[in-house]
Amino acid sequence: MADAPKSPSLSRNPISAIGLVIAFVALTNTAFLIYVDGRQAHSNPYLGILAWLVAPSILSFGLIVYFIGLLIERRRRRRHAPEEIPEFPRIDLNVPRTRLIVGSTFAGVILFVTASVIGSYQVYHYTDSDAFCGTLCHQVMHPEYTAYKASPHARVGCVGCHVGAGATWYVRSKLSGSYQVYAALAHKYPRPIPSPVENLRPAQETCEQCHWPEKFFGAQLKVFDHFQYDEQNTLKEVKMLIKTGGGSPTSGMTAGIHWHMNISNEITYVATDKQKQEIPYVRIRNRKTGQVTEYFLEGAKQKPEQLKAMPGHRMDCVDCHNRPTHIYVSPDRSVDRALLAGTIDRTLPFAKQQAVAVLTKDYETTPQAVAAIAGDFPKYYQTTYPAVYESKKASIDTATKTLQDIFQHTRFPEMRVDWRTHKDNVGHFYSLGCFRCHDDQHVSADGKRISKECTICHTVLGDTDTKVEFQHPVELGDLRGFNCADCHTGGGMSQ
Repeated sequence: MADAPKSPSLSRNPISAIGLVIAFVALTNTAFLIYVDGRQAHSNPYLGILAWLVAPSILSFGLIVYFIGLLIERRRRRRHAPEEIPEFPRIDLNVPRTRLIVGSTFAGVILFVTASVIGSYQVYHYTDSDAFCGTLCHQVMHPEYTAYKASPHARVGCVGCHVGAGATWYVRSKLSGSYQVYAALAHKYPRPIPSPVENLRPAQETCEQCHWPEKFFGAQLKVFDHFQYDEQNTLKEVKMLIKTGGGSPTSGMTAGIHWHMNISNEITYVATDKQKQEIPYVRIRNRKTGQVTEYFLEGAKQKPEQLKAMPGHRMDCVDCHNRPTHIYVSPDRSVDRALLAGTIDRTLPFAKQQAVAVLTKDYETTPQAVAAIAGDFPKYYQTTYPAVYESKKASIDTATKTLQDIFQHTRFPEMRVDWRTHKDNVGHFYSLGCFRCHDDQHVSADGKRISKECTICHTVLGDTDTKVEFQHPVELGDLRGFNCADCHTGGGMSQ
């Protein structure tokens, strides 16, 4: 009895063949991207996305197509006798049309594999770029990207802080980013984008990779230039030694501002608001002796037992340096810089006053603001100082263009973002900053207070670089019960 004809494999069908090609290309890309990732000095998060998520997903899709082809082929064969199904496709290369099809298919597969590998590498480079982060969702990220490009960290890639290396933080950032993509596409994102950003890696794994804490010690000289709001735009120059401190037991005393950096002390605090401006409880543990001191804010709404039970946050760099990159400079500070640089002529009467006034006004859109500045600033001199307007028209025009540029780089009405939106905790001039804790209102059980004394963090120098007591430019009486930010709002005449 003759053996029944053997049916060829179900995989010999066009759909399964296409699935295998897709799977092969994805596998090739996966191997290539893993090789590239292994050659990198530092692991790249977006390369990990492509190598371990995107390419395997395409591989899985190819395999699904392959099995769908098997099912379809199986159903087709049920309608035919086994002897009617050839074991292999009939390919006669003597037929010109067949040769063309086979050659084109072979060349197409090679071209597709090559293009996909190159394309994957180019996609990796694009997703790793700052332009990808800042321009893909232009309306949403425009304020952050604009501020970033003018920041001290403009040459530090976005992913270095917002994602970073490591599977755990990568997964956290991508899970939170999934909703953000949906919100951007559906126009359901908040205006402004809230801060602080959640799911960021600890500062010890980001900031301290470049800023070496144990090498911070001593003091740095800093000169603060402030122009007053009088007719002469009088310059008030304050020279100050900033007691940076820090250090380590091997390089010097752990003192000064960077005493907070968890080198010799571990500081934990409780904040009752998301932006961490209200801090009713501070806990300090000496890492050498283990001694713990707790400070509670006088008049806090919560009882000490409640505060101690609330989730605490271990203090690190970003608790003070909370705007290291996305810095929205106030009109007051922006105009000071322009006057110092000469892009606004300081001989123009009341230049500081009028410049801050036009920058502080609230506008519906950026084009509206640009048009208003172009009209309001020159108009003041045209009506109040006509002689100055005629003799210094070129300076007034230059100042106007400078103010338009300042507005477009520091205020974003469409997203409701400006210097008031996100408080900057470095110092204490325009926001509470240091005074969130150093306010003489946080008291320990033995009566010790977190001091508000100026000389803890800085020393004011006189004209001969000798220590002097700080004198406010305007006599305001006893200022010990006030904070700088009570008057210095960053805009307006309260400066």
